[in-house]
Amino acid sequence: MSSNPPEATASAIPLRPAKVAATSATTSRPHPKPGIPTPKLRLECRDLTHPGALVFFKTTNPATILSDAVTVVLQTLYIPFEGNAAIPPTRSITLILRSMPGVAYTTGIDLDDDHKEIHFSLDYIAGIKNTSASPQRQRQEIEGVIVHEMVHCWQWNALGTAPGGLIEGIADFVRLRDALGPPHWKKESGGDWDAGYQHTAYFLEWMDARFGEGNVMRVNEALRDKRYDEKSFWRQLFGKSVQDLWSEYSRTFETDDSEEGVLVEKHMDNDGNSNVKNKPETENRVLEHAPSGFV
Repeated sequence: MSSNPPEATASAIPLRPAKVAATSATTSRPHPKPGIPTPKLRLECRDLTHPGALVFFKTTNPATILSDAVTVVLQTLYIPFEGNAAIPPTRSITLILRSMPGVAYTTGIDLDDDHKEIHFSLDYIAGIKNTSASPQRQRQEIEGVIVHEMVHCWQWNALGTAPGGLIEGIADFVRLRDALGPPHWKKESGGDWDAGYQHTAYFLEWMDARFGEGNVMRVNEALRDKRYDEKSFWRQLFGKSVQDLWSEYSRTFETDDSEEGVLVEKHMDNDGNSNVKNKPETENRVLEHAPSGFV
């Protein structure tokens, strides 16, 4: 056997691909349009044997109800999506089902407020009853509460200075627009504009009709990066003070003295004539218990 190494041989040089003749027509790939953010959605149930857990899983698909709630909230408060810079950078939302007083509340986790938790009372869920008039009452109420709390995961709050009643009113406005208001909700003309919840939600709904759809979206946007100042906030948006707006809204109602406890809503036709509709007066919704965060 020879100890001499084999002679080196030249390797073949690969052929260069032929150039493709340039054409006058060029094709460009369209830039993707910004879409709805897709946060990580999680579920935690702390007692699978609780009667409320049985109701929840019997009536609800958690993945669907959470993703649908995200879509509803963002479509109501932020569409058209010209860019996602105006949308809070919420990265994950965890629905926590547990036994606790009240109904529900939303908070951010201590380490990073971009991660939200919705705490929902299993005791409250267990108490929701279907009726012959509303056989889907359990699912609708669960979905309505989740939509309300989902708003708190995405809305602006004027750097923490916005009135709590306005924050809660916007949340119930979105719930109202999604046709998830419970049967006991009624329009009310008394009290303060920022009493919150459905009381303020119907006021915001009236503003959307009075000044054009999308004005609640403008209210939310105006709460993004400035501290709330009531004197200037509403005038910059609508040219009137919020008290003037509330007075105008309240004038669509009047109390009929001939029938105790009846709320009469006035609707003005194109000729300025008043058409009235009677509806029973109800008390304000009881506020949910909230140890921290938004309710």
